[in-house]
Amino acid sequence: MHKLLLIAAVFYATGALAAADPASTPTPADAPPTASSTTAPAAKHPDFTQLQTALKGQKVDSFATTPVPGLYEVVIGGQVLYLSEDGRFVVEGEIVNLSSFDNLTENRRGELRGKAIDAIGENNMVVFSPEGPVKHTVTVFTDIDCGYCRKLHTQMSAYNKEGIKVRYLWFPREGIDSDSYKKAVAVWCADDRQNAMTKAKRGETIELKSCDNPVKTEYELGQKLGVRGTPSIILESGEMIPGYVPPTELAQLLAENKTKTAKALGQP
Repeated sequence: MHKLLLIAAVFYATGALAAADPASTPTPADAPPTASSTTAPAAKHPDFTQLQTALKGQKVDSFATTPVPGLYEVVIGGQVLYLSEDGRFVVEGEIVNLSSFDNLTENRRGELRGKAIDAIGENNMVVFSPEGPVKHTVTVFTDIDCGYCRKLHTQMSAYNKEGIKVRYLWFPREGIDSDSYKKAVAVWCADDRQNAMTKAKRGETIELKSCDNPVKTEYELGQKLGVRGTPSIILESGEMIPGYVPPTELAQLLAENKTKTAKALGQP
């Protein structure tokens, strides 16, 4: 029970990702969560009684069967756990297919990250696009005052020359109402967000404006997605790369990732 309570503390969330995942529509308190399309018939589901007690009433967003008999995938606030069918045991860890060496857990996390970011919408991001064709798109959780975030931004033209579109989401590491948070709001409220972002990341003073902004929402999303530092780079597959990656190396990683995804889908 102590472990369950610990997991409850770690994974307790408002379930905002449920809105981003069609398979995770909130359900009444006396009903089991929605099964995804890969599950057994809807009547068959694990016993959630002990888990929901440990979660202090927080509902599971969705569940699905796994390749491991008797073990169910459970999504809570964007995090993935595994629950035994009788509901007595919860597992926090990775499921790896030893035939293909695919990490099924990370693949699922990537899917959830992608849906959550799509739900935010590019109109709520500060975007730096290549002048030519876009080969790849990455989404970066950033902090105005983070040293490696600033290093990444100084090389924006190099990322763009590689055909990489960079979309910024806000993650002021010191939290809401910190100086970094206020600078993020000021950048968002500026007449020219790109120019204000560049100035702020150079350490230049910008006018501290206030307006309706997505900073708090994006910061909280980052916490739910497991962002622990900045920059955190989300690839097109939903895979999260913590830390700074140089432009050429990132372009190579994205190309390899794209090839891997195409092979998985049976594409040439």
